[in-house]
Amino acid sequence: MPVIDVQKDLDQRTITITAEFAAPVERVFGIYADPRQLEKIWGPPTHPATFVDHDLTPGSRITYYMTGPEGEKYGGYWDVVSVDAPHGFEVRDGFADEDLNPVESMPSSTNSFRFEPVDGGTRATYVSTYPSAEALQQVLDMGVEEGARAAMGQIDDFLAA
Repeated sequence: MPVIDVQKDLDQRTITITAEFAAPVERVFGIYADPRQLEKIWGPPTHPATFVDHDLTPGSRITYYMTGPEGEKYGGYWDVVSVDAPHGFEVRDGFADEDLNPVESMPSSTNSFRFEPVDGGTRATYVSTYPSAEALQQVLDMGVEEGARAAMGQIDDFLAA
């Protein structure tokens, strides 16, 4: 399983997920830079993603939705803050409505994706920071940890294909 550690810190309002993948940093970063590849691993297997807008450059907005088993759609967006290819990037991540507009009443977070070489592969560190402990607890209650584990669990198989 790629996920090797999950740390939840309500005081710091963060969830940090560390995973290791059997591919070089450039290859792992490349998944996030290409919407068609990202669709293969973003979201748990039961909720595949479709990226509508994708431009991994600072100042752009990436929009997507995940489709549930009964056809229900869950929108999301990333406002790209910074990119340091292939070492990582930072986005503001939030929930979106059916037209892929931000839903301000739902929690958003600042997410840092960092990739570093380790033992012939890549260690990925994902840090999500929320505006409050309550916002973090809300997404934890919604299953963000389980969803992230399931989504990241697909990456090694995708890389091997």
